[in-house]
Amino acid sequence: MPILMEILCQIVVQQMQTVPVVVLGKNVEKLLAILGQEVAVVEEFVYLGSLVQSTTQSSPDISRLNAITRAAMQNLDNQIWKSRITIPTKLKLYTTCILLIFLYGSECWAVTKRDILKTDAFDQCCLRKLLGIKSRMAG
Repeated sequence: MPILMEILCQIVVQQMQTVPVVVLGKNVEKLLAILGQEVAVVEEFVYLGSLVQSTTQSSPDISRLNAITRAAMQNLDNQIWKSRITIPTKLKLYTTCILLIFLYGSECWAVTKRDILKTDAFDQCCLRKLLGIKSRMAG
């Protein structure tokens, strides 16, 4: 059994040398050593497209995906949203392409009421843009 553990430890160390390894944490030394390999301690990092933080808040990840999605909407502005494509086709493109960008990883979000309101407001903004509805400034 000890030989198997030793082999597993060697494999882990080899993996750690080829892939940058970080650990989430607060109030921890900035460098840790795990199995003789130095590991950086950070408060946040992006993993598989989602922002992972040492806090449990999802607001930073929602804001980050909001900005990415807004950029995607702007990239398609003249080609799709302002074109003569029918509204049902635009809505299908929106739900299949744009919403998937924004909702990526949302099953892991710990949302607050404010996050829900921001998400709904962003969705409404995108739909207004898609439908060509100009927002009026009250004043």
